[in-house]
Amino acid sequence: MKLKSMLIETNKANATCSTKLYRKWPEKRIINGLNSCFSKHFRGNCSFRIIACRDSETDPRQTYSQSQMAQQRLQEPEQGQPIKDHHHLPPQLLVLRPPPVFTAFHHHFSTNFQLLKPYESPLPTDLFLSTYAGSVEAVLCSGASPITAGVLRLLPSLQLVVTASAGVNHIDLAECRRRGIAVTNAGGVFSEDVADVAVGLLIDVMRRVTAADRFVRARMWPTHGDYPLGSKLGGKRGGIVGLGSLGSEVAKRLESFGCIISYNSRMMKPSVPYTYYPTVYLLASNCDVLIICCALTDETRHIINKLVMSALGKEGIIINIARGAIIDEKELVGCLARGEIAGAGLDVFENEPNVPKELFAMDNVVLLPHRAAFTEEAFFDAFRLVVDNLEAFFSNRPLLSPVIDE
Repeated sequence: MKLKSMLIETNKANATCSTKLYRKWPEKRIINGLNSCFSKHFRGNCSFRIIACRDSETDPRQTYSQSQMAQQRLQEPEQGQPIKDHHHLPPQLLVLRPPPVFTAFHHHFSTNFQLLKPYESPLPTDLFLSTYAGSVEAVLCSGASPITAGVLRLLPSLQLVVTASAGVNHIDLAECRRRGIAVTNAGGVFSEDVADVAVGLLIDVMRRVTAADRFVRARMWPTHGDYPLGSKLGGKRGGIVGLGSLGSEVAKRLESFGCIISYNSRMMKPSVPYTYYPTVYLLASNCDVLIICCALTDETRHIINKLVMSALGKEGIIINIARGAIIDEKELVGCLARGEIAGAGLDVFENEPNVPKELFAMDNVVLLPHRAAFTEEAFFDAFRLVVDNLEAFFSNRPLLSPVIDE
């Protein structure tokens, strides 16, 4: 919760400024925030006195100056260096379950932060969280560790949720918004890599690459003759569901193949030259390939249903590199089995890691284990963004990739 009001007396005329302060912050952190804010606005030494403030235990009788606070202030970390406090441990970071980026860069996280790991504790998770309820301000999570309203209730001091994924469907955003808890994600860090896989899946399905590979490995070529023809990508009508960072990268790649691009999104984007369709049904009716790039929300769950797949038609192909539950998976299996659509390339599934067994026998379907974003380069960029967001938060600087700002 932000401080409702704070009256400040300074030795500077017309001294007005604002900074984000929270009632659960200790006095030192509040003063650091004020000192930083005044430093940006006034040259030379500036003293100030907190006369009164609501929702804070800050002592209104003390007077502080920038020179005094410079000696107490946390040293600003260099790029890639740990946050240091000469009097205290590094800031606490709760890790509910380690995301892949955390595992890959564990040493760097342990250097920068005091890590709290309930998954390594003999205590039940609820009891572990209750133990640190009064001190945890930041949590790192992933899709495997949902931040539900129940989890948030156990963390009354929480001010920041950082997810290492681009998607945020595992976080109760409504409750975070109500509590004033900031949320950050991986932003567009993974977009290029996932877009590469989207096009790779599309080419694979259309040209039957992995199916032909199985054909050769099974030594069927000498006995069965040439493998059936595929279909070219150039000139196809590509429909993109969700023209955000990921969708835009997919569109850029499809354009290089000479595809005709159209899209459906929450709103029309006047800055792009592509045709906009207000519904997914209309988009599917006017494309050969449907590529799912949108976020999973209550509105988009099962938005790709039987009606949409029927509109796509018998020559249509579906590519999903977003979230599995955006497609009605049961209907997808049925449409593929009946030949009502031509094929599918899937990196994500509705009930991961469980995949409908009917898909295993379909040569017109390419399956990946939710790995479209997994490259060394993307992992490093995601790690850097996660750490930068955490350092920004603990240093009272703006967050780099806010989904919900403080």
